[in-house]
Amino acid sequence: MTADGEDCSLYFQRRLEDAADIELVVVVPTFRRPVRLVKTLKTIVSQRPDLPLATIVVENDAEGLAGAQAAKSFFAGRSSDSAIIVTRHPGHAHACNAGWAGALDLYPNLKALAVIYDDEVAAPEWLDCLLAVQEAHSADIVGGPQLPVFEDPQEYKWKRHPVFTPPYDRAGPAPILNSAGNVLITRPVLEGMAKPYLDPALNIVGVGDADFFDRCKAKGFSFAWAAEAWVAETVPAYHTTASWIRARSLENGAISALLEHQRDPTLFGRLKTFGRSLALLVTSLPLGIKLWAETGLPAASLYPLYVAVGRLTARIGSAEGRHRGGAAR
Repeated sequence: MTADGEDCSLYFQRRLEDAADIELVVVVPTFRRPVRLVKTLKTIVSQRPDLPLATIVVENDAEGLAGAQAAKSFFAGRSSDSAIIVTRHPGHAHACNAGWAGALDLYPNLKALAVIYDDEVAAPEWLDCLLAVQEAHSADIVGGPQLPVFEDPQEYKWKRHPVFTPPYDRAGPAPILNSAGNVLITRPVLEGMAKPYLDPALNIVGVGDADFFDRCKAKGFSFAWAAEAWVAETVPAYHTTASWIRARSLENGAISALLEHQRDPTLFGRLKTFGRSLALLVTSLPLGIKLWAETGLPAASLYPLYVAVGRLTARIGSAEGRHRGGAAR
């Protein structure tokens, strides 16, 4: 099986309905998290959307296959349409590309696909909420919150830090999205965007996602936010260390600058980006004080400064464990 240039194979498929009847697919990229993956799958098969549903797990560890084996055992005992794809190329971008292209190949009348990661669990009416917002606003792409669940209960204070808060708090049209970890993508987007969907050269979570959505916006596709379509994301203890928070903040700034460079690579465009970065640096102190007051977190006051520095240096990959798929997160 080759899904638009991705070297992958069909490891398992369970068919209850004719493949032509499936209209909605949930894609779950996975890498060496078999126990968490099963928890994710349990929340998917409990969904009851109006559209006929199938689930695709994309195994990104072609050597170990722990996720594929766990998913096969899970699906074998349940009455749900499902498939498992194994991709040979490591990394988040390859896993998403294989899953999204594979969904079109396996289910020819697909209307939309949803994406959830293997360290997330979905709200009981997750898919219904995504679909309702998509229909209400005729949006091409709909995102939802990824709510943090901290492994260490004492670290819940970090829930208010900007690196963990959703980009929007109200349902409705949105200017753009930045994460594919909780998203509904309609068929016109899958057919209208050039492949590979996520650029393999930006094979890091957050970077490839943001780049893809940026290109979708340039193509004229619309976005919306489904505030009630949440997923709960496990946050390991080391993601609440000062070093990780700083690295993630710097990387958020770097991503925004790099996307601006891609939109306008001219000298004038780069000067505009540099000017915006300097302006943020100058205003980082009052912005930081405001964040401190709003969140009650002294560490949050440094976020605007780190974002500004990240924009000025524009280096990606500093946040340890930001890869999904071919590296641990």
